[in-house]
Amino acid sequence: MKRLLKFYLLFLAIQIASSGIAKAQLITLPRGGNKKASVSEQIGITNVTIYYSRPGVKKREGHIWGELIPVGFSELGYGAKKPAPWRAGANENTTIEFTTDVKIEGQDLPAGRYGFFIAYYPDECILIFSKNSTSWGNFFYDPAEDALRVKVKPVKTDYSTEWLEYRFTDQTPSSATIKLQWEKLTIPFKIDVDVIQTQLASFRKELRGDKALPESWQPWNQAAAFCAINKVNLEEGLMWADSATSRTFGGLLAFNAWQTKAALLDSLGRKAEADEVMKKALPLADDIQGYTYAYSLVLLKRTKEAFDIFKMMYDKYPNTLFTNIGMASGYSALGDFKTALSFAQKALPQAKGGNKIEIERNIRDLKDNKDMNY
Repeated sequence: MKRLLKFYLLFLAIQIASSGIAKAQLITLPRGGNKKASVSEQIGITNVTIYYSRPGVKKREGHIWGELIPVGFSELGYGAKKPAPWRAGANENTTIEFTTDVKIEGQDLPAGRYGFFIAYYPDECILIFSKNSTSWGNFFYDPAEDALRVKVKPVKTDYSTEWLEYRFTDQTPSSATIKLQWEKLTIPFKIDVDVIQTQLASFRKELRGDKALPESWQPWNQAAAFCAINKVNLEEGLMWADSATSRTFGGLLAFNAWQTKAALLDSLGRKAEADEVMKKALPLADDIQGYTYAYSLVLLKRTKEAFDIFKMMYDKYPNTLFTNIGMASGYSALGDFKTALSFAQKALPQAKGGNKIEIERNIRDLKDNKDMNY
């Protein structure tokens, strides 16, 4: 009876171990207890995602690098039967996906999903991005399918990471460093993205689709404003602004769209045209838009222009929070702190939260005969 039970248990173990060859299977734990994982982060508008399995050290510290993970390329005796690098994880091969073109350690790599492999050497590792992202592990690795190889320096650590992990570190708006960490070693590589060009390419694609429908001026203005703010792609940005302010896309009466167009004209050195656009646009502004634009002129030291707009907005929207504080800003910029104080005091009971705290500061400055705008 005991022999029959042992045989039955062995039979079950074989069935579970070989479950991968069947067409339809129930969900089970990963082979070898290697945890499946993924990590993803956005750099600019580029999504970077790594799918991998996490082997554990499992009391093998000191026997991972150079032993469990062989040095360089090794003969596996299976699959493609070519010297293969490490699969950069466990079980099926590790993959890394980029939704736009990127640079890896300064070298170009097109958007796409890649099999990720590492040829480990103690002093310098070779990172391999393969066009084949679907084969099992590294058994079918073929160097002819390499999309990119880069070399990086592995870094020894004083601490041990039990389960292999990938982490995004050293993030900037246009870059990040990915670090593979396992046992007492880190293998880092840097990803750079051309944020401006990827954003512009995305705009061009989206503005050909269903986001550019009639009466939808906002997407056109969003793309044009990006160009204006970053002072790039100005001519195409102006074309987008023309669409945003057109009757077709519904922005004919949208102050923001006209303001964007004026900013682009100004950046192109066409100041007279920009000024004319703003003269036509200002009657379309509400009290908040008018205040924001006039205050930007204050900061540019265009004091008389700013005051005239503050006054226009006050006449149109008398005694609102933003027209009162606008008049305070305008008079303060002209050096008339007494009149500015009277408008700031009118604005104070209309304000809440951060606005109230800022106006209280303005009042203190004006009482001390200081310009509240700086």
